[in-house]
Amino acid sequence: MEKLHIDCAGGNYDILTAPENLETALALPGRKLLVCDSNVAQLHREWAERLLAPAATVVFPAGEASKNADTLLSICRRAADLKLDRGATFVALGGGVTGDLTGFAAAIYLRGVKVMQIPTTLLAMVDSSVGGKTAIDLPEGKNLVGAFHQPCRVVIEPRLLGTLPKRELANGLAEVVKTAVLGDAALFELLEENAERLYSTPLPEKLYADIILRCCRVKSAIVAADAHEHGCRAFLNYGHTFGHALELLSGFRLAHGEGVAIGMVLAAKLAVRLGICGEELAARQLALLRALELPTRVPAGIDPGACFEAMRGDKKARDGKVVLILPEALGKVRQVSDVPPERIAALLCEVCA
Repeated sequence: MEKLHIDCAGGNYDILTAPENLETALALPGRKLLVCDSNVAQLHREWAERLLAPAATVVFPAGEASKNADTLLSICRRAADLKLDRGATFVALGGGVTGDLTGFAAAIYLRGVKVMQIPTTLLAMVDSSVGGKTAIDLPEGKNLVGAFHQPCRVVIEPRLLGTLPKRELANGLAEVVKTAVLGDAALFELLEENAERLYSTPLPEKLYADIILRCCRVKSAIVAADAHEHGCRAFLNYGHTFGHALELLSGFRLAHGEGVAIGMVLAAKLAVRLGICGEELAARQLALLRALELPTRVPAGIDPGACFEAMRGDKKARDGKVVLILPEALGKVRQVSDVPPERIAALLCEVCA
């Protein structure tokens, strides 16, 4: 078992990767409310309930469409029905949607109860389960209503990846590439060397455990330095400003990792045009994303004007200006808020043609 400890504003907690004894890793005092989606319930509910002995389990329909106020309040109302008090723990068993919903519910129920994250997707293991970002979507955009609410513990079991379809693995690998570009050049090289192994059957568990641990180290260091995204934590949004807009305009037919993959391609293109990075970086990133079988082109039917407006409505925008994270070199990115709108619009018109 590998253990990372995060000390940050809002809470200190451990990330346990590949725990030898799941029952011990999951042991917390007080009553628990288990939350999962319908897909995860079929696969993992039985063992989770056996290990956690929750007061109840809330199951909601799988998919981004459930990341809304109705589902959020249904979690809170179930907790209220059970008369759970401030000693209770909400347990998020699932991917990013489940983690965001459960974390936000924990943040607002009784003005705050504990939440434990048990990610079941690669994307959640390497990114969304760590750092305390919680949110729901609005019709106007992703993650526009939420709160920072750090988990009390994150328990990562890489063997759960064996139940994932290939598309879900690819989603997570997009976030791994993001992490490598912004903070771990050696991880990028590891991915280049092992791309063809990452979808093999059975999955290379030791390789994935190493990848997950590397990503958690990068993210935990950033979160510890900037828990509430006032500075360097914004770097974790590399690829997301373009990506979130594309997800929204696709009606969420694009999965999150797919949107981020395309977003990273566009961010690198823009960085090359602005003289922030060289063409070699953009080419290597594009080649790696293609090797991982991730989409790298904007889907047909996306309107460039609507995409730009969606980017201006992103939660990271400031005074109507698009804020972008752009790559400088492998392992290094920068935040840019002064890109002329016409440069962004020109790129969108080109790639959305």
